[in-house]
Amino acid sequence: MRIGLISDTHDEERTLGLALARFRQAQVKTVLHAGDVTGAFTLKLFADFDMWIARGNMDHDPKLALAVAECFGAERLARVHELSFNDASIALTHGDSWQRLETLIRAPSGGQHRYVIHGHTHVPNDETLGSTRVINPGAIGRTRWRCATCAILDLTTADLQWIEL
Repeated sequence: MRIGLISDTHDEERTLGLALARFRQAQVKTVLHAGDVTGAFTLKLFADFDMWIARGNMDHDPKLALAVAECFGAERLARVHELSFNDASIALTHGDSWQRLETLIRAPSGGQHRYVIHGHTHVPNDETLGSTRVINPGAIGRTRWRCATCAILDLTTADLQWIEL
């Protein structure tokens, strides 16, 4: 199973459209958005994906929660999602709370999640801490001096494909 990883889209429709076209080309069906969708109007671009969205620190649009509920289901927008796909435990959060992020990575039981996906910093990163692989897909919007990035994670092989836009 291949899942799309995306974060910090910040209403950037053009670049987001390019990212989603790459996901479709790779036959990705599920997308994990690590927060800062920003405006509810961009959700229409995700209509043909199974979406899970972490609420980010810039997700103030009062229409966002309602739009997520209408498009994907009320449970699809949360500060933290703890999911399982292909027997892989995945935590999805924005990353603006370092304490929350640290708790997910270094759970008392050790290795509670195989993957922790987060955004917020706009810096793409892939590292393993203990038994947890921590992935930040970078950002689609407000990238300034960086290239916009997202990623595709193959849960069967653990391969991570970076996409630069």
